[in-house]
Amino acid sequence: QVQLVESGGGLVQAGGSLKLSCAASGSIFYINKMGWYRQVPGKQRELVAVVTGGGSATYADSIKGRFTISKTNANNTAYLQMNSLKPEDTAVYYCNAEVYYGIIRTYWGQGTQVTVSS
Repeated sequence: QVQLVESGGGLVQAGGSLKLSCAASGSIFYINKMGWYRQVPGKQRELVAVVTGGGSATYADSIKGRFTISKTNANNTAYLQMNSLKPEDTAVYYCNAEVYYGIIRTYWGQGTQVTVSS
């Protein structure tokens, strides 16, 4: 079993910054990908950014140039640095990880609220 623990959410004014962290622990041989998704009430969960084990990153168009995803292999932690935040970035942010331990399984964190005030 794998646990993903997120931290770093909160309330910030438009134009401000926040940094989210997601620490993976448990039965891990290799993490193929780690990513961040977000969801607002009444809408589907959407991809924000994902980074592979090799460090290749993919971003949603809506956050390109403002958010940066990174990952440390040493402690299986992913980060999402969010700059120039906008009210439309308000959502619950979920960490996601594809973990290889004999087979590949996908895990989700519990979610952390990010609220950007105008």
